[in-house]
Formats: sequence, C-alpha cells, structure tokens
Amino acid sequence: MNSKVFLVVRILLGLLILVFGLNKFLNFIPAGGEMPEPAMNYFGAISSTHTISLVGIVEVLAGLALILNKYGALMALILMSVSVNAVMFHATLAPEGIGPALGLLILNIIVLIGYKDRYKDLLRP
Repeated sequence: MNSKVFLVVRILLGLLILVFGLNKFLNFIPAGGEMPEPAMNYFGAISSTHTISLVGIVEVLAGLALILNKYGALMALILMSVSVNAVMFHATLAPEGIGPALGLLILNIIVLIGYKDRYKDLLRP
C-alpha cells in the first residue's frame, strides 16, 4: 500500500476514534434523534455496567496510538472488535445509522492491510 495513503487513512481513523472515544466521557456530540427501544435497552445495559467507559478508554488509546504510530498495529487489531460491534449494533438495532459504522469498519480494514507485514508471525502456520 502507498505509504502516503496509509498515513492519511491511519491518521483519519485515529482522529475519528479519538473524537468518538472522548465523546463517551465529555458528551460534546449531541445524540441525533430517537433510537428504537431495543437500542435504548442496549445502551442502558452497557452504561449501567460501565462497559461504555471501557470502550471509550479503548477508543481513546487506539486513536492516540494510530495518530502517533506507536503500537498502531496492535490497536488496529483491538479496534476491529469495536468496529464490528458498531456495524452489528446498527445492522440489528438501529439500521438508519449504519453508514458511519461501515465507514469506520472499512477504514479499520484498510489500516489492518497497511500493517499486514507486522502480522506475519501471527498468521504463520
């Protein structure tokens, strides 16, 4: 992959994840519209168990790692679970907002492809 394209995608993903991770603590992005009741129940459950705070911490750390390119390959792998969960949430509970979640997943996959040389030992038979 072209190193300049990878740099732009990595920093873009890092900034997006950092902003959304910080939003979980500072609430500076207003929630848009009504969510279906199952989605509200889901958010109620992960909020009451503080899981949303843990996800926020992972997002902030992953965003910083990707922006600074320190442990970016590791954080891109960890972030994949957050990306897949976002897509699955929107696919099953709130389909009207699936676009940004798919964008996040695509950026995450591109970053993983950019770091593919770092995963060779993990994928060795």
